[in-house]
Amino acid sequence: MVQHSGLTQERWSSFSLLQQILMIGNEMNRAKRLFSPLDKTGLILCYERVIYLTDLTVKSNPMRGLRKELLRWRDLVAEEYINLMSAEAIMPDIDRHLKIFRSLLLLNSESAGQIPYLIKS
Repeated sequence: MVQHSGLTQERWSSFSLLQQILMIGNEMNRAKRLFSPLDKTGLILCYERVIYLTDLTVKSNPMRGLRKELLRWRDLVAEEYINLMSAEAIMPDIDRHLKIFRSLLLLNSESAGQIPYLIKS
């Protein structure tokens, strides 16, 4: 993972929770654009970055309840990643991706305000 290889836990912890969620959301938004036409490799790399940034967020967040929700959310992304990596890869579902993206933004009241701009109903 070249794009965030130099990002340390210490540096990531210096960002606010809102900034962290929005940076994860930026990767989800980037992935959204790779569904049409399908760029499977690019989508896999985006999901890898999303999982990596989510792991950093979980490690840097002292709020137990939020950590649990982030880990549940991470499981959704990991499932999409595993489906893409499998030999009999299922065609990725953009609607499911958008639901997962939306649920990330709902983890913070300020990031939830971005939903109308990033996820068209």
